[in-house]
Amino acid sequence: MAGWPDRCPRAIRPDFAPAHADGMLRGVEIRLAGRQAPMFAVVMHASQVFRFALGAVLLALLLAACSGGGDGPAPAAAPVDAALARDLDRIERASMARPAQFEQELRARGEALPAGSAARLDVIALRGLLAARARDRALTEQLAEQLRNWPAGEGRASAVVASASVGASYVIQSADMREARKQLMAVSAAEVEAAGPVHRWRYHQQLAAVTSDTGDLDASLAHCHAALRLAEQIGQPWRRALSLVQLAFTTFRADTPARAREFIAQALVEALKDPDPMTLNQVYTMRGIVHTDDGGDPAVVLQAWSDALDQATRAGADAVRALGLANLADYHLRQCHPARALELAEQALPLARATRSLTAEGAARSNIGLAKIALGKVAEGRAEARAAITLDEQQGALAYAADGWLDLGRFLERAGDLPGAVAAFREHRRARDRLLRDETRKLLLEAQERQDAEQRARDIELLNRDNALKAEQVHQQSLALTLWSALGGCIVVSLGLLYQAFRRVRRANEALAHSNASLKRQSETDPLTGLANRRHFQAAVKSLSGEGGLAASVFLIDIDHFKRINDAFGHAAGDAVLVEIARRLREAVREDDLIVRWGGEEFLIVVRTREGLFAPQLAQRMLDLIGGRPVQHEASEIPATASIGFVSLPVPPHGLRLPWESAIDLVDTVMYLAKSQGRNKAYGVDRIDAEDALSAAQLTARLESAWNEGLVGLQALHGPAVARTTDFGSEIPMSGSGAAASA
Repeated sequence: MAGWPDRCPRAIRPDFAPAHADGMLRGVEIRLAGRQAPMFAVVMHASQVFRFALGAVLLALLLAACSGGGDGPAPAAAPVDAALARDLDRIERASMARPAQFEQELRARGEALPAGSAARLDVIALRGLLAARARDRALTEQLAEQLRNWPAGEGRASAVVASASVGASYVIQSADMREARKQLMAVSAAEVEAAGPVHRWRYHQQLAAVTSDTGDLDASLAHCHAALRLAEQIGQPWRRALSLVQLAFTTFRADTPARAREFIAQALVEALKDPDPMTLNQVYTMRGIVHTDDGGDPAVVLQAWSDALDQATRAGADAVRALGLANLADYHLRQCHPARALELAEQALPLARATRSLTAEGAARSNIGLAKIALGKVAEGRAEARAAITLDEQQGALAYAADGWLDLGRFLERAGDLPGAVAAFREHRRARDRLLRDETRKLLLEAQERQDAEQRARDIELLNRDNALKAEQVHQQSLALTLWSALGGCIVVSLGLLYQAFRRVRRANEALAHSNASLKRQSETDPLTGLANRRHFQAAVKSLSGEGGLAASVFLIDIDHFKRINDAFGHAAGDAVLVEIARRLREAVREDDLIVRWGGEEFLIVVRTREGLFAPQLAQRMLDLIGGRPVQHEASEIPATASIGFVSLPVPPHGLRLPWESAIDLVDTVMYLAKSQGRNKAYGVDRIDAEDALSAAQLTARLESAWNEGLVGLQALHGPAVARTTDFGSEIPMSGSGAAASA
């Protein structure tokens, strides 16, 4: 139409975006460059069709972000079956085309899957998003409830995130972005981090769109980049493409169109790596939006809208196709081609009605009305535009209705219908005032709700404190009553308790004494033979020692050739020999005599009797008991003999008494002399020409020569004759017993 303006700036926002006080989404106004027509200067706000086109893109992004798929491994029980994963991927990517049909397709598949499995979780999540897209409220709530009640385990976090996404998606259809954000933010950061990568990608992708629509562009950019990182981690090009589409739109809203065009170019590259119609439709739609402010080249925008429409046609998505036709109609309105715009809008209207898409129907009727006004059919166009505004108002989209009145007023003004334009502007102002009041009221209600919640929390805290105080008072009164009622029997009970306590303490002391004695016995007893060890000897020998030294008979016994026994019969046999020798030694002495396993194969015996004949008799008895019969071990008979050194203190002729250490050194030297004289012998000191311990030590150091010089008198005893083997091979006879020699 001659003189119709070719410059028509519009404000673009999605069909589910919340209205702000000025009737526009903050940070979203777009200025379209172009030449100015001579007759009209047109500035149009809130384009009915562009906002619907953007809504279609973002709805598809949200659905893809939140739908269940098998592309990433959920941390629930088992991995999703490959065939099912492919089906879920196919449905997820095409979900915007026929959501109700796809939900029916998935219903039977999900019911056949094991309860609590990762596959069932993905199917339920996708069904929930499809139900939300189809606006089936009952089914959406049912599936969200199933996800909220998901059993505890590895998949619990993913189910919680999916449940929030399903609930938020349904709220988004009603354009309540604040409620959608509230539901999404109710998920804790720990649950988001514990969810699988695909679930986290959907969550961040959805929050990026919602925060963008609520004007929090910084938060939206953060979620966009988080979603893009997760998409790269998952490794699917179409997910990267959708993340880049959302990032392009958010940067576009942040008034950086050049950066937005870079992102949408990257999105197109990713989408073409694994192309599918619905993903390409979303990319091309966003490309048309961000190139609207591209320096006045309408060919790029027209190509983008045309490509988006072609992809919607390929996908068989009539509702999306209706929006695509409305986009083209809006484009031609911008380019001052009202006849072409009317033709395209009239094609979109029956498709929108057939698919029951109120969004597309409103866009088509608005464009039809504006195109007719531009063509001079003012009355007819005004009626159609008002019908579209009424449809917005019936859906509760008051911001879009206000923008519709503004568009209508400007078109009527340029068509010469000044009274109609004034009336439309008045309606626009009333709608804006109503929006401002509604927005203010909503903010006040939210603030009041927060204040009420805080007050309720404070009241509950005070009530809990009051209840706790009263409960404590009742408890104190009950305790006092119980105390006074029990006072009469307190003395008897106390005495009984004291008696019981005394008995318990006594039993505890007895048990402790028994335990200490047992521990002492264990610490002073050789575990193999059951004899005393050196620790016990050092404690017991003090009772036998006076100021002048030890007064007792001391015997040191060493088993002959014990190493050969171990080598020939084994260490178990050697242990058996030690145990048996210890038993025979206990048999030889009295119970109050001290028998000590001195170390290895050596035994020490201290006897209180100091009679002159007692020590030789006891030594002979021990030789006979040890060597008299072999030791039985399993099927073997092990011959065993011993060499013994002994002394009775005090020693004649000077009545020498020695410290116990010196006495043991003396008998140790005598015992080795017995070994050097052929073994199976006992040598005893019956005389030593020494008056003190030092002289005795000097004689002990050269015992054999002192013996030859007559300074020391020794008594030699022989053990029983035993059949002994040489290296435990051929047998040789040993010396007999009973012979004694002294010098």
